[in-house]
Amino acid sequence: MAVLYKADPVRGAEWQRLLAAKAPDLPCFVWPEAGDPRAIRYLAVWTPPDRMLERFPNAEIVISVGAGVDQFDLSAIPAHIPVVRMLEPGIAEGMVEYVTLAVLALHRDLPAYLEDQRAERWSAIRLRPAASRRIGVLGLGQLGEACCRRLATLGFTVAGWSRSPKAIPGITCHAGAAALPGFLAATDILVCLLPLTAETKGFLHAGLFAQLAPGAGLVNAGRGPHLVQEDLLAALESGQISAAFLDVTDPEPLPSGHPFWHHPRILMTPHIASQTRPETAVDFVLEVIAAHKAGRPLPGLVDRSRGY
Repeated sequence: MAVLYKADPVRGAEWQRLLAAKAPDLPCFVWPEAGDPRAIRYLAVWTPPDRMLERFPNAEIVISVGAGVDQFDLSAIPAHIPVVRMLEPGIAEGMVEYVTLAVLALHRDLPAYLEDQRAERWSAIRLRPAASRRIGVLGLGQLGEACCRRLATLGFTVAGWSRSPKAIPGITCHAGAAALPGFLAATDILVCLLPLTAETKGFLHAGLFAQLAPGAGLVNAGRGPHLVQEDLLAALESGQISAAFLDVTDPEPLPSGHPFWHHPRILMTPHIASQTRPETAVDFVLEVIAAHKAGRPLPGLVDRSRGY
């Protein structure tokens, strides 16, 4: 039995070293090296290899090295092979840090102050207490729940929305399409952490922006295709959206000359909100393998009908 790692090769070398120390009887190969293809049972990948089952006929599990699986073509992975998304704690910790940074930046009017600095303008904006700022988080999975909990500790009024009902102590949770308008109307800063599916592509569009509190802020740390870019530009122009903090775009990176690059009310980062940490990712992979061998439910198992 062996593990195949197919993603960043520098991190792959870390995976090899860590697995050699933690599970010396479980060899790890870094793509394109694979040793004996028949020995590969577990694939830890950003995207699976083409003709996966032809290359690795004894593959038993495919594990995403990221928090999502929207980069996978699930139809190309045989139905009998479980697909698992990464649940190592470093991903949630990184996302909590990033969302906290972005929300605080919008709450404390950082885009306006950066614009003032470039214009050599000294102009104070009246401070608004956190308790009066309503934060709405789209998506209440592992990452969304962790962000809600942390933001609440800063004194913000925090609510969350998800497709199916969730319960988080201290957080007002909304579920389903019928609850979305009320959730949006009570949101001053909207954080998108939705999984990317056919249903959520283009979710952040003009009709949604119009339902937010006037002058709302936007944080998109989900995926670039969640956002209709032209609609954000129009909402910024009208003032319905005051500023946006974007960690993801479509495509990545944006082409030279794209209006987002130099827009005074858009802050962009290069998809770095959270990153998988090899030391804890390897522990999670070993946990998945142990559960599989014991016939227990797999942590992070993807529901193919939902796409996450």
